[in-house]
Amino acid sequence: MENNSNDTTPKVTGIGGIFFFLDNPKETKDWYAKNLGLEINEWGSASFESRNLENPEQIESTQWCPFKKGDEYFSPSKKDFMVNYRVQNIEGLLEKLKANGVTVLDDIETYDYGKFVHIMDTEGNKIELWEPA
Repeated sequence: MENNSNDTTPKVTGIGGIFFFLDNPKETKDWYAKNLGLEINEWGSASFESRNLENPEQIESTQWCPFKKGDEYFSPSKKDFMVNYRVQNIEGLLEKLKANGVTVLDDIETYDYGKFVHIMDTEGNKIELWEPA
């Protein structure tokens, strides 16, 4: 496979996380830990690490995180789930999305673990875009 580590095309590169509503997140997290061995971290989620095929030195993670039903983090979506997509060139991707008329919910926010922005798809699903630091 050709190494595309210099590729800066604004695009999704993987799934960064799967977030969903539950009636009782604590009980469900405990069930997953007890029965399926998920290690729940300090943020109340499980983290799955993998290697980037094009850059094997790079470790990537995918988060699994239940939220209490009705949490405002998914708003304005009325859906019971939200997907976080890992992206590259989030600034360029945001320009492309705006040019395509995509609903952008906020400005890019930067944290020590990466940059985030939220959009809506045509079905009313809130999507979280994350460019890892």
